[in-house]
Amino acid sequence: MNAVPVVERACELRAALDAARRDGGAVGLVPTMGYLHEGHQSLVARSAGENDLTVVSIFVNPLQFAEGEDYGTYPRDLDRDVKMCAAAGAGLVFAPLTEEMYPQTPITSVAVNGLNAVLEGRFRPTHFDGVTTVVAKLFAMFGPGRAYFGEKDYQQLAIIRRMAADLSMPVEVVGCPTFRESDGLAMSSRNVYLTAEERPAATVLWRSLQAGRDAVVEGSRNPDEVESVMAAVLAAEPMASTDYAAVVDAATLDRPDVLAGELRLLVAAHVGKARLIDNLGLDVDQL
Repeated sequence: MNAVPVVERACELRAALDAARRDGGAVGLVPTMGYLHEGHQSLVARSAGENDLTVVSIFVNPLQFAEGEDYGTYPRDLDRDVKMCAAAGAGLVFAPLTEEMYPQTPITSVAVNGLNAVLEGRFRPTHFDGVTTVVAKLFAMFGPGRAYFGEKDYQQLAIIRRMAADLSMPVEVVGCPTFRESDGLAMSSRNVYLTAEERPAATVLWRSLQAGRDAVVEGSRNPDEVESVMAAVLAAEPMASTDYAAVVDAATLDRPDVLAGELRLLVAAHVGKARLIDNLGLDVDQL
């Protein structure tokens, strides 16, 4: 396994990308906040299989954390992350300091209005504006190419796709399947917050999604009914505190009156100190 170069400055990133493009190479970007897991590695491996150079960005973005959230305690381990990037086939790690990304307090932001206000946006009202602002900056530094995001953060993926389309960004946004532990828990950097006692309880998110899917497969086309089924599974777990259980149109994130076409079932809950999210895709027309 070869060592992966790590750069901290945007000019160094651009130089590496320019060199790859001069040789006719395709480039891929995997934006992360670090503390990588196998799900992140799957994104890197996908990019490495489709591009000549894969860049992994590692930056804990302060703009997407509200006061009282876990910006200060978010897990960080750059040495470990770089080794995981190398094992998955990355060619470069971009790990900027905060002052490189934000040399002055930004007064410009990017907001995908509407999509940023539902689901996660109800509980974290400034979160997605921070995400889209930093991703827009990364796309501007990166230039034309492909960018890879996990479906585990499905609302984020939908928002970034819409931002790239609305602003004619020359970046193909590629969604990749959620990676799960053997018991169904979606892999997440925040799973490290779970205690040994809380860890089994965290599977309730996946169990609630399966129950919602089963309700649709068995014939329910009423969103209220399906959401109630998911919410009941979450409520039955004493260690979990539910934020939401929702069924939406996969493209628009709108709540349909009648379930049809491609849907996303989404849930969010607190288990101990960990706030966890998960989702499941379903095409009613294929049932």
